[in-house]
Amino acid sequence: MRLTANRIAGILRSHGYRLTPQRHAVLKAIASSNGHLTPDAILERARSLRSDISRVSVYRTLDLLGQLNLVCRVHAPDGCRSYMMTRPTGHHHHLVCTGCGRTVDFADCTLTELESRLSSETGFRTTGHILEVYGVCPTCDGSAESD
Repeated sequence: MRLTANRIAGILRSHGYRLTPQRHAVLKAIASSNGHLTPDAILERARSLRSDISRVSVYRTLDLLGQLNLVCRVHAPDGCRSYMMTRPTGHHHHLVCTGCGRTVDFADCTLTELESRLSSETGFRTTGHILEVYGVCPTCDGSAESD
């Protein structure tokens, strides 16, 4: 089951949050994308639905959705962030191209044993992890060879 803007709106309401027209526009902007979007791209999409939406509304909504684990955030090598709706499959990681910023999701995760070992060795109670692997995508790698 894919998260839609209306499903997320229901989740927000069930947690006691108001669903303003601006917030709903942000939800629609994110949910309508199959990939990662920067906050600026989300703002642009949301403004096509509601011209009165502000950058602050986008960031506040992204923060709220992040707290509720409804969006995942990718940190690009250039410091920019992008966001996408959390997938129903849940836990996943990212390959990020250092050339063009393309992001590919992958679900194969063998870090559970490492988390357990780190908890045992340090006494630190882990609550999760995020893995981003940086490299060069085939398109950028091909253009580097032709230079």
